Amino acid sequence: MDFKRNAGILLHITSLPSPHGVGTLGATAYEFVDWMEKAGLKIWQVLPLVPTNYGDSPYQSVSSTALNYYMIDFDILHKKGLLKKKDYETRKFSDFVGKVNYSLLFTEKTEVLRYAFEKFNKNDDRFLEFEKKGEYKDFALFMTIKAMHEYQPWNLWDKKYQSYSLELENEIINQYKEDYLFWVWTQFEFLDEWNELHQYAKNKNIDIMGDMPLYVAYDSVEVWKHPELFVLTEDKQPKLVAGCPPDCFTEDGQLWGNPVYDWQYMKNTKYAWWNNRIQKAFELFDILRIDHFRGFAQFYAIPYGMKNARIGEWLDGPKISLFEDKKNLRIVAEDLGFINDDVRTLLQQTTYPGMKILEFAFDGNKDNEHKPSNYKKNFIVYTGTHDNMPLYQYILDLKPNELDVYLSDLKEECKLLGVEVNDSSYEAVTETVVELAFASKANTCIIPMQDFLVQDESSRMNLPSTVSTKNWSYRILKNELSDRLATKIKGYVEKYDRQ
Repeated sequence: MDFKRNAGILLHITSLPSPHGVGTLGATAYEFVDWMEKAGLKIWQVLPLVPTNYGDSPYQSVSSTALNYYMIDFDILHKKGLLKKKDYETRKFSDFVGKVNYSLLFTEKTEVLRYAFEKFNKNDDRFLEFEKKGEYKDFALFMTIKAMHEYQPWNLWDKKYQSYSLELENEIINQYKEDYLFWVWTQFEFLDEWNELHQYAKNKNIDIMGDMPLYVAYDSVEVWKHPELFVLTEDKQPKLVAGCPPDCFTEDGQLWGNPVYDWQYMKNTKYAWWNNRIQKAFELFDILRIDHFRGFAQFYAIPYGMKNARIGEWLDGPKISLFEDKKNLRIVAEDLGFINDDVRTLLQQTTYPGMKILEFAFDGNKDNEHKPSNYKKNFIVYTGTHDNMPLYQYILDLKPNELDVYLSDLKEECKLLGVEVNDSSYEAVTETVVELAFASKANTCIIPMQDFLVQDESSRMNLPSTVSTKNWSYRILKNELSDRLATKIKGYVEKYDRQ
């Protein structure tokens, strides 16, 4: 895959400014694209667009392909005649403009969307065709039954509903038609708004990079309807769950709890489920980052019921057999964590670019693969990811001896790449690392918005393996998308030939 020398930004849709509690696909998304154009940035990387569920995480969704209706824009619905301003302008969607409050969105936003649907013409030709096509039927069915059970996980539903059947599907759709059609409509409306925004970005030569979680949640339509895809007991309990073993960051490892795939079954069906999932992703995005890519080489499986990830084993994934016919796709492999020769071989076979993180680069080890001087080719460089502490806070938290090593390494790398070091303050060091990412020989450099803005730990997007209202709630303020910052970034783009 040929990535031109360019630069991008990591900022999720939910983090955009908007007056209604969460970033949406409305006016501020277009303003953000305009700002990116001013800054000379060519790639907008977002997080998964799927509906959030447990812990508000887009990596624990009720569906692997459905779309997050929280991102639907009220002002667009108003222009379409489906809402009056008073339907939403008098409501409270957040406590603080700089954070998403998912519990308020859950109660308030969904109710306003139902108002809009009441006014929507259910006999609209495009909608009838969309519903007939049935691409989001499973999601709508699942959510209809979930709503009947006060949104509890499917394994806590009444016994009758815990197993899928065609008879049950027909019964639910007939008896709860209005509710079922509401959930179909959320997908119809999201796609309408998304496709328009995506085209706007394309017209400005900006690619959107999507994100695909490796695993699906236990409380998902896939596990409910297609238990054969996963390693489960006869009564649909997980036998094994996903996670990461202990490392220098977490002594208990990471217990994610997602059921693991039955890769033999997947192989026997010629990876039909995965092929469909990847195809649908490329209908939305120009580039696709696949999270925890090493899990396709080998994945860490923990016996169900464990309290942490200390006990587990590495099992073989599908390796290249899944990707043999996908080498021409613009896929980015998230290859962080414990990497061995199996993972490196898979990356070479697929030819997908991996990731390098400057936050990990300056530890005194001259062979550190995250150091720009050690890059070979086919990598995307980041200062950090959505799972890392923002760079400024990371530097701030270094112990005095660690900071000395960090600065020494940073200065050496800057010298090699002709970057002027400013170590007069922690902010200046942060900006130097950002500039070094632009200067590096990685074809693509992507910076999280928090690092462009030199923000502290309060702006952290996610702390892995924790459930907290702090996670996934980060938002920027409108005035932070300043012309001054755009001009500064444009300077890096031009200086380091990332146009």
